[in-house]
Amino acid sequence: MLGALALAIGYSVVVGWILKYMIGTFTGSTLAPESAEEFGGAFGIMADSFGNNFWQLLGLILCFVIMTAGIAKGIEKVCKVLMPLFFLMFLGLAIYLIFQPGSLAGYQYIFRIDPDAIRNPMTWVYALGQAFFSLSLAGNGTIIYGSYLSEKADIVNSAWKVALFDTLAAMLAALVIIPAMATAGQELTSGGPGLLFIYLPYIFKGIPGGSVLVIIFFVAVFFAGLTSLVNLYEAPISTLQDYFHLKRYQAVGLIGVIGIVVSISIQGIVSDWMDFVSIYICPLGAGMAGIMFFWVLKDKAFRKAIQTGREKKIGGWLEPMTRWIFCGLTIVVFILGICFHGIG
Repeated sequence: MLGALALAIGYSVVVGWILKYMIGTFTGSTLAPESAEEFGGAFGIMADSFGNNFWQLLGLILCFVIMTAGIAKGIEKVCKVLMPLFFLMFLGLAIYLIFQPGSLAGYQYIFRIDPDAIRNPMTWVYALGQAFFSLSLAGNGTIIYGSYLSEKADIVNSAWKVALFDTLAAMLAALVIIPAMATAGQELTSGGPGLLFIYLPYIFKGIPGGSVLVIIFFVAVFFAGLTSLVNLYEAPISTLQDYFHLKRYQAVGLIGVIGIVVSISIQGIVSDWMDFVSIYICPLGAGMAGIMFFWVLKDKAFRKAIQTGREKKIGGWLEPMTRWIFCGLTIVVFILGICFHGIG
């Protein structure tokens, strides 16, 4: 719960940045700078201490208003609208970029086979970190949402679909971002926050129809960011409801105050904050949860829970996969994260 809350607080800062840029695509401020250096300067001012108070506060208020309505009435309804829109918007951008001059270099970069990279152990280390964090194996949001599932839901079937659509979302984002960078002649190895808030706006400014495309892009990113933020905050809110018997609005209000005060205070150090959370807290929490679920619980309680809603009996692969592979890889992620100061 503490890991999810700390991650949500740090992510609140990023969602505030996204909201400001999204609104700026309508007003013109997002594409106002003339050079990459000016785009970088604008982002630096926003990302400094207390540099984005208004938009961050507005984003959090929107998040907590949605959460006050609860899972079925609030979160589920919003996600049913926002997530399909996210995919449709990115799909439209991806199709548009196919026909732009220079985009071929982006596809060649994505789908090339690089023997040196394959032989490099760090490629696999960072791939492990990406999978671990992208699939939310480091947080308990998955468990919180899982507790609301119908008993008719097939958990195993749902799990592989989550992995599939997570991968498709990542691939779709790559098919937009990398070809867009290639179209503008930018260095394809760029990454981090600067990619989203400096290089991509600069790229959109210089390509045909960029003023429209940048609106679609940041609206889609904001949809994705808001749904992720709701997921992260749901864990501590549900914990307060379950263990301290608070009403929904009371739990949302308490976590809301903590989230607003702390996230606004850490704007200038959010990178260090997120590094600490992702390197130490989240993998440690995931490992402890794995040990509890798959080693401590007796009478095959976890197998019975996972079997609920599934007609076909789960095979003998479940115990070795959960006890040894999952718990083992979680320990590996924890150790590698410390050694390399983060891998995801």
